[in-house]
Amino acid sequence: MKIVIHTLGCKVNQYESDSIALGLINKGHQVSSNLEKADAYIINTCAVTNEAEKKSRQVLAKVHRLNPNAKIYVCGCASQKDASKFLKNKNVIFVSGVANKLKLIDQIDKNRRQQKAEVDRLPKDYNETYISKPSKTRAYIKIQDGCNNFCSYCIIPYLRGRSRSRNVVEILNEIEILQESAKEIVLTGIDISDYKIDGKPALGKLLKMLGDYNIRIRLGSLEQGVITDEFLQVASEMKNLCPHFHLSLQSGSDSILKMMNRHYTTEQFYQTVVALRKIFVNPSITTDIIVGFPGETDEDFKQTIDFVKKVKFSSIHVFPYSKREGTVASRFKDLDGETKKKRVLILEKIKEKLQKDYLKLSRKTPHSVLIEQKEGNYFVGHSENYIKCYIKAKDLELNSFVNVKIKKPYIDGAIAKICKR
Repeated sequence: MKIVIHTLGCKVNQYESDSIALGLINKGHQVSSNLEKADAYIINTCAVTNEAEKKSRQVLAKVHRLNPNAKIYVCGCASQKDASKFLKNKNVIFVSGVANKLKLIDQIDKNRRQQKAEVDRLPKDYNETYISKPSKTRAYIKIQDGCNNFCSYCIIPYLRGRSRSRNVVEILNEIEILQESAKEIVLTGIDISDYKIDGKPALGKLLKMLGDYNIRIRLGSLEQGVITDEFLQVASEMKNLCPHFHLSLQSGSDSILKMMNRHYTTEQFYQTVVALRKIFVNPSITTDIIVGFPGETDEDFKQTIDFVKKVKFSSIHVFPYSKREGTVASRFKDLDGETKKKRVLILEKIKEKLQKDYLKLSRKTPHSVLIEQKEGNYFVGHSENYIKCYIKAKDLELNSFVNVKIKKPYIDGAIAKICKR
């Protein structure tokens, strides 16, 4: 049977989709991630914003156009939030939530004909899955699930449950397998900063274990507080750790950070960035900014602009505040949409300048690029500090490393030229 798995949202969802894919492949099914004609579809949904939840439902109509007779199976955060909305589509056979996504494999084999929703209770312990489908270049390894932060704007702790960490032996076993094909591994989770071993914070300890592997290690999104002296010591000793740190900021205004229930000040955040730049040469510091949070004044937004310029991020993920029912912030008075749009545009322009400034700094030293694909006349891949590099060359081997010099901005990255290290 041909089955398409369509994934929305975060890298954790992608990892879990890859685990489902491997399970289906092991049972003899043909699996694709392209939204194309198939016998059955699995939609792994997202609910981090209203727009993400809406897109999760809209996919059903796209699938129907591809094959009006196909059976559809739904899982993920949006169906965890409200399974009934997906059962309105007659082609949806089975709906589950966040937990036990692998049971979709058995549901497909049962060849069900009647609709059913079966949303399990969120687990207290980490759910082991299959490993993710092996990658030819970059592979994701999920090390943690859930979140205990309860930021006032975020619905994810209610949909994913409390923070729980994966057994370190299982993580190392998966790396042993994936390093045979992938050249880079990304550690991912809902809040990997809260990774624990035997109930104690242990992200630094895990990194120390990974330092001897012959594979590039990249970290997913981090909280500022995890960058301790111990973490910096371990990171500085690793030869295979990518100097790319995505530190989630959300606002450059201390009063808004407090309303968001973020547990740091802008000064603490800035000192963390300073510490990272003392350890690494020109590290990539990226972040998320929520624009138009309830109560964000013109002065608050100006403080965010000033702080973003002060930190000199290499890139920013900018998005407008999205009200999520059930969160603390949903009770606050929302800003008007026009104000949000204007502020997003302002910050996007600043983001473009910061990206160019970072590329200019990056021209000073060679970079190691993992070649991932061919696009037209260019071989394309990412550097250790996550610059997307476009390299014009006669022949380069996919899934190999080449040394390059950054030349100039191009599309969503930079033109780069092969050089000696």
